[in-house]
Amino acid sequence: MKASFLRRADTVSRHLVPCALTFAMLFVGLVPLHLPSFQAVAPSLPLIAVFYWTLYRPDLMPVLAVFLIGLLQDILGGLPIGVSSVTFVCVHAAVTSQRRFFIGKSFSIIWLGFTVVAVGALALSWLLSCAYYGASVSLHAVAFQVLITVGCFPVVCWLLLRCQLSLLRQI
Repeated sequence: MKASFLRRADTVSRHLVPCALTFAMLFVGLVPLHLPSFQAVAPSLPLIAVFYWTLYRPDLMPVLAVFLIGLLQDILGGLPIGVSSVTFVCVHAAVTSQRRFFIGKSFSIIWLGFTVVAVGALALSWLLSCAYYGASVSLHAVAFQVLITVGCFPVVCWLLLRCQLSLLRQI
């Protein structure tokens, strides 16, 4: 009985790895680094994680988890409630609809696809923020955030791949 309980607990904990890592990236992205204007242009690590896990393990990254990750980012990051949730759910939908195209492609194609998704996601986030505040938010900061996020994509993907290979190989 104890062995079967431990086996089930191990399986459940492994199924939670993608969501837990995405939550961890959310918290890492929110840590203040005391650099001038860095928070406005910090890379969107949860966006990378949502893209990665939706592409490679959609069974372990449900849309409800994506919504909750976005909601938590809005609450903790001081953003208008719902902006990140809507953005991440749209990313999830876009990646899910194009998953068949991306699977089996080279990393450069995946990176290009992420670039398109990141531009669209951060533009949507910018538009929703502008609508909420009733004024134009700095477009330069958003453009720089896109560049930083796209630039961080290979490193973050490598880390997520290592986690996937070591922790999720058996499921």
